[in-house]
Amino acid sequence: MFVDELSPIFKQFTQHPISFLGGFASGLLRLNLADDPVRSWLDQQLSSTTTTSTTQAHNGKTGGPQSISID
Repeated sequence: MFVDELSPIFKQFTQHPISFLGGFASGLLRLNLADDPVRSWLDQQLSSTTTTSTTQAHNGKTGGPQSISID
């Protein structure tokens, strides 16, 4: 019974260990993501990953809403 409750935690830890440990450490240290040192670091991380992922994800497709017709 106790193992069933902890299995999602172990699953997340094995799939994404760095993200899991970062979230776990921020929870233990009670870091607020809206505070300046953490927020500025997150903004830098998000801006660097966003520029690389958006250029690879679109591959020339338009990013706006598209209309479809359903018969």
